[in-house]
Amino acid sequence: MALSTKNFRLFSASFFALLSTACSNDAEPNSTTQQPAVTIFTGGPIYTGVENAPTVEAVAVSEGNILAVGTREIIIDSAGPDPKIVDLAGAALYPGFTDAHAHLLGIGMRELTFNLEGTESIAALVEALSEAVKQADNPKSIIGVGWIETGWPEGRMPNRYDLDPVSDDIPVLLIRADGHALVANSAALIASNIDDATPDPAGGKIERDENGVATGILIDNAMTLVQALWDAPNEARKREAYSKAAEVYSSHGWTGLHNMSVAPENIAIIEEMSDQKDFAIRVYNSIDVAGLDALAEATPRTNKNNHVITRAIKLYIDGALGSRGAALTEPYSDRPENAGLLLMTPDEARPILERAISADIQVNTHAIGDRGNSLLLDWYEQTFARHPDKTDIRWRIEHAQILHTEDIPRFAELGVIASMQPSHAIGDMFFAKDRLGADRLEGAYAWRALIDAGAVVAGGSDAPVERGDPLIEFYAAVARKGLNGYSDEYWHPEQAVTRDEALKMLTLWPAYASFQENALGTIEPGKRADFTVFSKDIMTIAEDDILTAKPVMTVVSGEIIFQAKK
Repeated sequence: MALSTKNFRLFSASFFALLSTACSNDAEPNSTTQQPAVTIFTGGPIYTGVENAPTVEAVAVSEGNILAVGTREIIIDSAGPDPKIVDLAGAALYPGFTDAHAHLLGIGMRELTFNLEGTESIAALVEALSEAVKQADNPKSIIGVGWIETGWPEGRMPNRYDLDPVSDDIPVLLIRADGHALVANSAALIASNIDDATPDPAGGKIERDENGVATGILIDNAMTLVQALWDAPNEARKREAYSKAAEVYSSHGWTGLHNMSVAPENIAIIEEMSDQKDFAIRVYNSIDVAGLDALAEATPRTNKNNHVITRAIKLYIDGALGSRGAALTEPYSDRPENAGLLLMTPDEARPILERAISADIQVNTHAIGDRGNSLLLDWYEQTFARHPDKTDIRWRIEHAQILHTEDIPRFAELGVIASMQPSHAIGDMFFAKDRLGADRLEGAYAWRALIDAGAVVAGGSDAPVERGDPLIEFYAAVARKGLNGYSDEYWHPEQAVTRDEALKMLTLWPAYASFQENALGTIEPGKRADFTVFSKDIMTIAEDDILTAKPVMTVVSGEIIFQAKK
């Protein structure tokens, strides 16, 4: 039965009495029992995320757990002697924001690598590369990440001929922000034995011009052809990247993330760093399929402090929309000879899905195009039908960007979670009409339709593909406009969500999507004390002001892991 707001607050405050009783019952006669220290967060609006009790004035925390929520007067009066008071000073507190799809190592490496994020043109990219070449000290190759050509005045991707004038002898690989394409210079192609006659690998494409000449653009699995030119980070570099990524994420206000496409050998590093308090955010791992058998032997896998959980694998069925690798039922409107790439066949998928469902391992599969999503729903449905005894599966489709409208109800019907990134919509919509035509946009980034159909939509950012800012994701979900406020009828503004729904997308629904809704996602007694604090009340301020809010504090298990300087 749902509790009324009044009853919820009174019920919450009674937890102090229960705590005192428990302590006294355990004590020896005439002994002094020291109660756990209590911290109270108050002084600003507090959003619980609970349906019938959305806001309170104070929340009390002890030993990492939420003890009580309610009015400031009741909570402080009931807390016993000398509680620690954290004054929010008017800032707004929310359940801990969790990024339901990100790449922890990639976020850190973005901070440590030649970063092309925000590059505004090919000319600017070439200028940045020229500086990197000047500063490089006898490099084996130059690797850059983060460019995206949408909105560039040249109206195209960079090619080898753009890069060659400033790097004719050093191999250069510049990876697109989505990680599904890169541009290589001629030196890199030569070093990798790629010429105009090199065949496309399965699930990949070597872009060629009208004369059949390789342009330097390599899409999806074609990127593996140049893999020998970059060195995988060693363990020390990985630790540096993980630490930096967690620092950046906590400073944005994230209390945790769902870590995608994790190499199995990195799990122990992440667990150890978390246990040693080298970083404090929560991590829910979805590992590469190579680790399936080992995970099946012990799932879920957790570290000592229970901040790192591994119980999922990550698969790919297609590529990305921007690089035209997303698998479409009909060809791309702006490239009619191309309908995208399928990166997995049914025969390859079936044994993986069978092994996973038998071992209660969650499957999280990248699917962007309408054909990719439709096929994946079919494969999931067939697998579920073979295992009617499995009733709480929670498999996910990562991105679920372009859907046939008739496939939208299938998510709820099958219990499949749509793991979507609102910022993808407000970025992709600048070119999506050109890629797809107007008709296919009806099922594009269809958050409203999915929620109305009963699906769970777990929100994330896909950082480092996107910035990884929870305020951008929240704004994109409720405004469905560009960061400059731009929109048009092709962006289907009716697919925006309410602020309550956006809050769920970034708190409760990621908790559900990681089997943690009983511990995380709302501010209720007994749950873990994970909070995100922003300088402004994003639930009530003007839509355009959401992006002006700033992270003030990030709290994980009652510990303040980030606090903005005053």
